[in-house]
Amino acid sequence: MLLSLFLLVGLGAATGLAGDPSGAAAPRSGGALPFDLPGPAALRAGEAGKKLVFAHYFTPYPLSLDNASAESDYYTRNYLDPAGENGKHQRYGGLLRDRPLPVPPQGGDWEYANLQREVRTARDAGIDGFTLDLLSLSGKNWERAGQLMRAAHAVDPAFRIMLMPDMTGLDTDDPAVLAAAVATLAGSPAAHRLADGRLVLSPFKAEQKDPGWWSRVLDTLSSRHGIRTAFVPLFLDFDAHGAAFAPISYGFSAWGSRSYAGQEGATADVRRAHELGKVWMQPVSVQDSRPSQGVYDEAGNTATLRSTWSHAIDDGADWVQLTTWNDYSEGSQFAPSLHNGYAYLDLSSYYLTRFKTGRWPPVVRDTLYLTARTQFADTGPTGAQSLVMSLRKGSAEARDTVEVLSFLTRPGTVRTAVGRTVREQQAPAGVHSALLPLGPGISSARLVRDGQATAAVELPYPVDREVPVQDLQYYAATSGRQG
Repeated sequence: MLLSLFLLVGLGAATGLAGDPSGAAAPRSGGALPFDLPGPAALRAGEAGKKLVFAHYFTPYPLSLDNASAESDYYTRNYLDPAGENGKHQRYGGLLRDRPLPVPPQGGDWEYANLQREVRTARDAGIDGFTLDLLSLSGKNWERAGQLMRAAHAVDPAFRIMLMPDMTGLDTDDPAVLAAAVATLAGSPAAHRLADGRLVLSPFKAEQKDPGWWSRVLDTLSSRHGIRTAFVPLFLDFDAHGAAFAPISYGFSAWGSRSYAGQEGATADVRRAHELGKVWMQPVSVQDSRPSQGVYDEAGNTATLRSTWSHAIDDGADWVQLTTWNDYSEGSQFAPSLHNGYAYLDLSSYYLTRFKTGRWPPVVRDTLYLTARTQFADTGPTGAQSLVMSLRKGSAEARDTVEVLSFLTRPGTVRTAVGRTVREQQAPAGVHSALLPLGPGISSARLVRDGQATAAVELPYPVDREVPVQDLQYYAATSGRQG
């Protein structure tokens, strides 16, 4: 397991441009992607540069918490182990089900170096910047926020950080206190500003405070700190609150649904924002599974990722927010992870290219993406876990499927194995999704032409009917990054 893990790390590192802060070289793929990804400079130029893509950065889960090896670091001992942190998370089987793709221990300022690495990874996937979730105004999360802004500017001065005060966690009711904190971070050259110099401020769950309260924050930023703002509130309920915020807002956003069946309202949200003369930042997601809250959404393998990206493209969103980059407690991460490698980030780069350039990039390398859970949706845990997850209201019904998402240069035969069940089907050129019933054992797929396998992928995590803890995230692998 560790051998394949560090193989993934090496493959991921091979695609970066550590010595090129401008991202001028293009295109880049290293053979890992089914298409040629334009370099950052191309994705930031002209009309493409007006379509911005951010990823929601959650400060509690950086690449490493203690600079230890993956076998025994804090993630392994305390977050993935159900008995971790003195049994604090035993009731729901452990805090997390996945973790950042491990990095080796290093000397010097390892936290800062790891943040730089995350910026490079996001930048090299075509992402314009992070929306930075500000959970607190002091302590470790606050310190990490400042470090991230410094790291972003050091790696790439064009990489943007949009400030996102998290109104579910901040403990101040004083507009002046929040304004002062925002002003502190706004001093960084990485802070996202419009072309006219206005600082973009996008609070999470903005409706936690009324428009009058936010007006006082914006007025204080202007009068006391000399900072003009473009206010882009993010709502959990845009329908109920959007109109009231319109007079003080430059744009709007919403957190959105994490199930492919809950995307019908996205079209109306974009239209409504544009009718009010505002920009719209569309949420794009992979999945959502929250053991500590006892709730999950049915993502349908990659259906939610493809549906949310398609809405952002087809409905004319101005900006996109990937929700999230690294909130492992919600299972919503796009960032390279232990159980998904780079698969979801690579897929996102394909749709990102279409969103920003207006053209679908041609498929130039046969690539297979394989997704499945490691257990059946109705499997009960055999361990001490007492709180189990149930479907969130509005989600699609649970399903037990393996998906082969193929990117082919020309038609071919895809041979699949789900445990002992072997199948064969024809796949067309371009992008094609095929669903298979989930079964016990290891799943794999390979593309065969003229008797030769040209692409192959395996999910190294077996499906079992008896499991110690409930884990309803979809695991993913790609033939583009397998040895």
